[in-house]
Amino acid sequence: MVKFKIEWSLEARLDLLDILDFYVIRNKSSIYSRKLYSKIHKSTKLIAKQPYIGTQTGIETVRALITGDYQIIYEILDDKIYISMIWDCRRDPGEKIVDSRIKK
Repeated sequence: MVKFKIEWSLEARLDLLDILDFYVIRNKSSIYSRKLYSKIHKSTKLIAKQPYIGTQTGIETVRALITGDYQIIYEILDDKIYISMIWDCRRDPGEKIVDSRIKK
């Protein structure tokens, strides 16, 4: 069985950091964020081993794997998996996304 290399887009990395930061601030602890990171990391390892495990989207090479309240949106390319986004399934798709690292 071929194991695909995982590559993260900048957007996906920022999505993950925003999610983890949100829970650190909300819970005043990093315990939940560490557990969530571990869960997402395990899911990406599973995707690397079984890239077609995610639900197919309208684009042939793009799939989505649900992990708890989050979707890992990824594209299967020749020998790698390109993670393009981490999406909170509870969020309104039309909602404007604001980067929490930008000072207002």
